[in-house]
Amino acid sequence: MQQNLLVSTRKGLFTFGQSAPNEWTVRNTAFLGDAVTLAMVDPRSGHSFAALNHGHFGVKLHRKTKGLDEWSEITSPAYPEFPDGREPDRCPMRDIEIPWKLELIWALAPGGDDQPGRIWCGTLPGGLFKSDDHGDSWTFIRSLWDVPERARWMGGGYDYPGIHSVCVDPRDSNHVTVAISCGGIWETYDDGDTWSQIGQGLRNDYLPPDQAFDPVAQDPHIMVQCPGSPDHLWVQHHNGIFKSTDGGKTFSEIKEAGPSVFGFASAVHPQKPDTAWFVPAIKDEQRIPVDGKLVVTRTRDGGAGFETLKEGLPQAHAYDLVYRHALAIDSSGYQLALGSTTGNLWTTKNQGDSWTLASSTLPPIASVCFF
Repeated sequence: MQQNLLVSTRKGLFTFGQSAPNEWTVRNTAFLGDAVTLAMVDPRSGHSFAALNHGHFGVKLHRKTKGLDEWSEITSPAYPEFPDGREPDRCPMRDIEIPWKLELIWALAPGGDDQPGRIWCGTLPGGLFKSDDHGDSWTFIRSLWDVPERARWMGGGYDYPGIHSVCVDPRDSNHVTVAISCGGIWETYDDGDTWSQIGQGLRNDYLPPDQAFDPVAQDPHIMVQCPGSPDHLWVQHHNGIFKSTDGGKTFSEIKEAGPSVFGFASAVHPQKPDTAWFVPAIKDEQRIPVDGKLVVTRTRDGGAGFETLKEGLPQAHAYDLVYRHALAIDSSGYQLALGSTTGNLWTTKNQGDSWTLASSTLPPIASVCFF
């Protein structure tokens, strides 16, 4: 089955169509000139969603109904009014006030098959929302916002903490797991009424040794779940790569994975939980590919060994950084797409053995999504 790609960029949303295996062309554009931070297609309804950040004018959300060509603005998630008499929340690392308003839509995820209108939305500054009418209205998940541990959540790459990963258990739609930068991993078994901190084994190496394994202090960059084996989760963490085989309760650290264990993006095979992909970079100070060579690393044995995949990717003076939502895998488990901050888009039809450049002229890419 031929696929399509939604590519979100700093200057618009691009729809790529597949004219032949690994041959992609731009079919449509939308929101040209505007920063599109994230896009998603709900596989249940076929509706498309696009989150925009207009800077001074705020965050907007748009939906395109299946079968229609036009995008329509819909209601964006909104934070409640700040309570009278309460002291402002502050980021413990930066000591700045954390606002009670939408700063960025950082995650969009469909609910379970038994929740046809459900969409989950993770945001900066750390709020989670859900909709049961395809985004026409939103409910703020106050139970997660009010956990006492939130006082210790802090910004990572952004000034404020944010929810960037939402994984819905395909066996039980009420079981949802979220990853927060920086606030660790949380789960609910009752559709968001109550939450528990999980993620034992995650390690943060810039903290003192006695605090390194504190689950609240962790900075997962992305968390992905294998649909065919939902207890298997992979986390690309600020400090490395981690995997879980018990639904995120505990994680084991993988300390060797090719050029680097630092990065932002990860993808997992939809049926084979031991097969996963990562895009390594130099940590912190530079955040560019190691030695100026863009590569993808792949494990097929749960992290015991890694292959470094580079055919078709630039191997000299490459400064492409791949953001956390800019690596995607299709439902077959063979095709992947990779977008970079320099506006390059690559695809592969053989699980990364070789890559083909689909475009080199796009604006900086924030996310890619197969549909």
